[in-house]
Amino acid sequence: MAEKKWVEVKTYHCVHADLDVSLEVEEVYPIDFLGDTPRVGAHRCTNSLACSQFSQGTCIYAGSNPDVDPFQDQ
Repeated sequence: MAEKKWVEVKTYHCVHADLDVSLEVEEVYPIDFLGDTPRVGAHRCTNSLACSQFSQGTCIYAGSNPDVDPFQDQ
């Protein structure tokens, strides 16, 4: 079975939440005998759950839109 691990990419100050948050990617490591490199499974912000409950639209780091890669420009 594959192993999944959240890895911090960077930390920045979020204007929506007015606090420092971490941007993370989910790395998926295949089982040992396949020998593949880790793949990115998902993106998230450590404050995305709270931001998704705002009455306004959330930022791209919330991870609520699967068609948007928030780390594309990095």
